Amino acid sequence: MAEVLEHSGRWECVTCGHEWEKPEAAEGPRVVRDAHGTVLVDGDSVTLIKDLKLKGSSEVIKGGTKAKNIRLVDGDHEISCKIEGSAIGLKACFVRKA
Repeated sequence: MAEVLEHSGRWECVTCGHEWEKPEAAEGPRVVRDAHGTVLVDGDSVTLIKDLKLKGSSEVIKGGTKAKNIRLVDGDHEISCKIEGSAIGLKACFVRKA
């Protein structure tokens, strides 16, 4: 909607006058957990827990493949790493901390 007024702590629709609260900002740093609930941090090593198909390719990365020195990023795929020389984005639910 383009016709919204912003007030402190709430928004208001210019057309109908409906008001609603602004969502609260996330508190603290983002916590990324692996498939077993272990907290991951930059520089950790992780192991894939299942075979994963690479999108846009017929290649498969086998379960048990290790990725070293991961980097946590914002977005749908929380982990950025290199596996077999290729830069790959992974979801944390498919890895465990090595």
